[in-house]
Amino acid sequence: MDNRTCDILIVGSGGASLRAAIAAYEYNPKLRIIVATKGVFGKSGVTALSCSDRMAFHATLENTEPGGSDAWKYHADDIYRIGGKVSDYNLAAIMAKEAKDAFHYLDSLNVPFVKKNGIVDQFVTDGSDYARACYTGPKTAVHIQEGLLRRFSEITNIEVIPYCMVAKLVVRDNNIVGSIAIDTREKDPAKAAFTIATGAVILATGGGGMMYTHNVFPAPMTGDGCALAYEAGAELVNLEFIQIGIASTATKFNCSGSMMRAIPRLINEDGNEFLAKYFPEGTSLAEVYNILFKKGASWPVSYEHKTHIIDIALYKEVMAGRKVYLDYSKNPQGFRFGLLSEENQARYCREMSRDLGDEARKATPLQRLKEINPASIEWFKDRGIDLLQGDVIEVAACAQHFQGGVKIDTRGRTTVNGLWAAGESAGGQHGANRPGGNALLDCQVYGKIAGEDAAKQAKAIPVDDSVLAGEAATFIQNVEAATSGEIPARQARKELQSIVEESVGIVRTEAGLRQGIEELNAFSAKRFYIDGPGLYYFLENSSMITVAKLVLAAALLRDESRGPHLRFADYTDNTPIGRKDGEWEKYIVIKKVDGEMRLEKRMPQLPD
Repeated sequence: MDNRTCDILIVGSGGASLRAAIAAYEYNPKLRIIVATKGVFGKSGVTALSCSDRMAFHATLENTEPGGSDAWKYHADDIYRIGGKVSDYNLAAIMAKEAKDAFHYLDSLNVPFVKKNGIVDQFVTDGSDYARACYTGPKTAVHIQEGLLRRFSEITNIEVIPYCMVAKLVVRDNNIVGSIAIDTREKDPAKAAFTIATGAVILATGGGGMMYTHNVFPAPMTGDGCALAYEAGAELVNLEFIQIGIASTATKFNCSGSMMRAIPRLINEDGNEFLAKYFPEGTSLAEVYNILFKKGASWPVSYEHKTHIIDIALYKEVMAGRKVYLDYSKNPQGFRFGLLSEENQARYCREMSRDLGDEARKATPLQRLKEINPASIEWFKDRGIDLLQGDVIEVAACAQHFQGGVKIDTRGRTTVNGLWAAGESAGGQHGANRPGGNALLDCQVYGKIAGEDAAKQAKAIPVDDSVLAGEAATFIQNVEAATSGEIPARQARKELQSIVEESVGIVRTEAGLRQGIEELNAFSAKRFYIDGPGLYYFLENSSMITVAKLVLAAALLRDESRGPHLRFADYTDNTPIGRKDGEWEKYIVIKKVDGEMRLEKRMPQLPD
C-alpha cells in the first residue's frame, strides 16, 4: 500500500481549495502541501462549472454604496440580519471586512470583472440593500477559478493528486493524524486504498446537493466533507438551511433574474398554467405577475419573500408526477405589461440592453427576454433548447447551496484539532438566507484564512503514521465485503434521492420529516454493494446517507419557517407556518458522541 506524508492535506479543488493552497504556500513555501481531488484537477467542482443569469461576487469596495470606511459594516449586518440571525456575527464581520482585499487579489489575477470608466460595476442581489455584486457575466465563478489556476500554475512544489477520494479521517485524542484515501479509477479496494499521514487537513469539498433528485451540483458534490468531519467528531451547524431554486433540469442553469422578469408562462406537461391556483383565493393577476417578476431578485426559496409561493407551486406539481416548463412563446393568461407596478416596470427598463419598442415588449416573454437578456437565448440554443423556435425549458426546484456545514471559528478551525474547513463545507458564516454572491466571496475569504492558519500550525503538529496501517486494513476489509448485498449502489442512490426530495425539499412537515427519517433509517440498514460505477460511487452514497440523516434531524427539530426552511402544518397547505424569533434565533449544532447523533440549540455569536 502506498503511504504518503505531508504538512497540509487540502481536500477538494474548487475556489476555496485553490485559495487555501495558494495562501498556505505564500505563507511558507517550504511546506509539503497535497491537494486531493476526486476528479480532474481544476475542472471539477462547483466553482469550475457554475453558470447562472449573472453570477455575483459580493464585496464592499472603495466606491460601494453607502460609502465610507465603515461601509463593510452594512454588509456584515446584511449577512447576519437578512440571514435570520442564525449565523455567527464575528464570522460575518470578517467576511464583509475582508471582501475588498479578496476582490483586489482576484483582480490582480486578471479575473475580468466588468468595469465602467475604470470603476467596478456592481448591482443589488437578493438578500442585500446595497449594490455590492461584482461580476464578469454568467461565468463569474469559472473566471475566478481560471485566475486562481493561473496563480497555482506558478507554484511548482504543491503535489496534486487527481482522482483521489479521501474516504476517512483518522483521529486520535481529538487530533488529526492522517487519512485513508482511494484512487477513484481503481475498483479493487486493496489496490485503490492508500494513506496520507498529516496533522493538518483543510476540507473544501463543497456541499452535498447530489442527495437530491433535482440539483444543480456537479456529480462529485456528495457531502464528503461534512460526513468526514461528523465521523471524526467535529461539530456541524445550520444543516437544515439548503438553498433551493428554479433551474433547468437539462442544463442546470439557475433561472433567476431576467429569466423570471420576462414573465414566462409556467406550464405543466399537459400545457396547463398552474401558478395562479396556488395563490390564495381572490388574488389578482396583477399580484401574481408582480410576484413572478420579483422572483428574479429572490431566486432561492425563502420564507421572508412572498415569492416562495412560486417555489411551492412548482415543487408540488413535480411531486405530483407532472413535468414543469418555462414557456416564452406567448404571454401568461391575462397578462398585460401594464399590470406590472411602476417600480417593476422601471427596473425592467433599467435592465434593457436594447429597446424593441412597446408593441414587441407587450407581445411575448421571448421579446422581453430579447430586450433584457438576449445572451440567455443564445446560451440555451447552444445547448439544444431553441427558444426562438418555441422550445420550452423544463425546470424543477433544484438544490443549489448548503448554507451550513462543519462549524468553524474565525481562523477556519473546526472543533477537531488539526482540521479546518472552508467554502461550502464550512458552517456558521452564513445564516438561513445568504446575500447573492456571498458564496464566491466566502470561498476566497475563508479559503485564505484557513490556508494561512494551517500553514502557521502545520510545522508544530507532529505527524504520526503508526496507526494508519491498521485503520487502512480495517477499511479495506469492510469495503471488500461490499461485493454482494441487497441493493446495488446505483439503485441505492436513486432511492436515497427520492427519500430526501420528498421529505426535506421545499415543503417540510413534521409528519413528512418523521416518515423520511424512518425510511432513511430502514434504508441505511440494508446491505448495499458495489456495482458498475465502482468503489468511489459506493463510498459517496455512504457520505450522502450520513448528511441526509443530519439534515433531516435538524429540519425536524426546527419547528418554524426561516429562510429556505419552510415548515407546514400539513402538506396540503400552501402557506408555511411563521418564524418564531423569540425561540429560534438560535442555530442547531450536531455532533457525534459515543456513536450517537446529538443535537443542541445554541445561541450564535452576537454583535457587540
